[in-house]
Amino acid sequence: MAANQNPPRRITAALVDLNGTLIDADGAPFGGAINALQRLRAAVSVLIVTNTSKQTIESILDSIRQLVPDVRREEASRARGGGQRLSGGRQQPQQRKVFSSLTATRKLLEDRCLRPFLLLHPDVLPDFEGLLTGDNPNCVVVGLAKEAFSWGNMNQAFRILQKRDSQLIAIHMGRHFKEPDGLSLGPGPFVLALEHASGKTAQVVGKPQAAFFQQALGALGCSPGDAVMIGDDVRDDVGGAQAVGCRGLLVQTGKYQAGDETEMGVQPTATLPNFAAAVTWILQQNAAAG
Repeated sequence: MAANQNPPRRITAALVDLNGTLIDADGAPFGGAINALQRLRAAVSVLIVTNTSKQTIESILDSIRQLVPDVRREEASRARGGGQRLSGGRQQPQQRKVFSSLTATRKLLEDRCLRPFLLLHPDVLPDFEGLLTGDNPNCVVVGLAKEAFSWGNMNQAFRILQKRDSQLIAIHMGRHFKEPDGLSLGPGPFVLALEHASGKTAQVVGKPQAAFFQQALGALGCSPGDAVMIGDDVRDDVGGAQAVGCRGLLVQTGKYQAGDETEMGVQPTATLPNFAAAVTWILQQNAAAG
């Protein structure tokens, strides 16, 4: 385990990645993850944060229910932090368990009254039902479309982006993701292709964007210095969290590749074998903090 030398500071909240951190490529919890998550939730506030754009919110919740049986849909459907106003003007944070870039993307589209062309996997289209659509889209939304990244669909997206006021929105810029037979291309390379062809810059919604982490922290009602992020992606999970002032723990599961902790200019607070080891690190850190 590699760790920095900063004096310990008590951790009061944890942001936890889902795919590759808590569950494997087949959707099953990693060994020890269920017990470790229970230990973590008993010690600090926990929010599961996910960039996944290949599953509907309901499917994501089904995966999470293997770990947190009592999670409800409304705990994943709010795209922003906030809560109940208390006496004296203080804000009571909403008690949420899940924060997804899918719900944040839908909220953005609704707020801007956009008419999207959805370059997404067919499985997640139900999460975007009811949005303004039609024959004249004014934005392109890109997620993990897999086989839907055809020449025809990419060319249609390119032509929409030729309109002066059209917008390119990326649910996230993941370079790759873990499947049972190995790593596969994520949506990031396809977003970059559309940027290159159209001359437009994508607005990225999910990790590693600062706004994503800030909204997640707002939902927990904690400051970045009191929080830690646990994930398997050194850039999107660890680097994104550290950029807003959180500590970042890299786990050597999921999409992790040997040497990730020394690449891309990101130095994790600690690199650990798995989620259970990350939870032990947090509990030891808090014990040392007193």
